[in-house]
Amino acid sequence: MGNIRPTYIKKIANELIAKRGYAFGTDFETNKREVAVHTDITSKTIRNRVAGYITRRNVIAQRKTVI
Repeated sequence: MGNIRPTYIKKIANELIAKRGYAFGTDFETNKREVAVHTDITSKTIRNRVAGYITRRNVIAQRKTVI
């Protein structure tokens, strides 16, 4: 079973991926910095959750392309 994330986290992440998908990869630390640059999120917790969700989506997508 995976983590259950609130819809507002998913919504922010999906909008970021749609607008600036090229900026995000599979590294959490890099994604954390990119989320801070491309949004005005002031909360560290929310920023990290969004970056974690983006990282997870990219890792899963990368696995599907390799197989």
